[in-house]
Amino acid sequence: MAKILFRLRNAPDEEADDVRELLDQHQIDWFETTAGKFQISFPAIWVRDDDDEPRARQLIEGYQQQRKDKIRAERAELEARGEAETLLTRTVARPLPVLATLLFVAFILYVSIKPFVSLINH
Repeated sequence: MAKILFRLRNAPDEEADDVRELLDQHQIDWFETTAGKFQISFPAIWVRDDDDEPRARQLIEGYQQQRKDKIRAERAELEARGEAETLLTRTVARPLPVLATLLFVAFILYVSIKPFVSLINH
């Protein structure tokens, strides 16, 4: 019976491609399901044979640990050079989305607090 190995929803394409390649390199029989036309199905990579599942999980976990270590090292290098993206650099680069987010948060706070403030005033 098929077992799910790797969920593809919100996974970067590069990571999904690497997982596919890793499974192929180790000759693990797998198949993929997509989100479908309306994006409501379950996109994932599945292993066909139950006996391959533990080995495939171990391979994917090892790959993800290497990927995490690589990304953290790249981030640390950017921070050391002072080139890492910060809230300030993001705000300067994209002021409208940041402003829209702040306005939305302020609106939600206003709507949430207003009933209680009006109770205090009466």
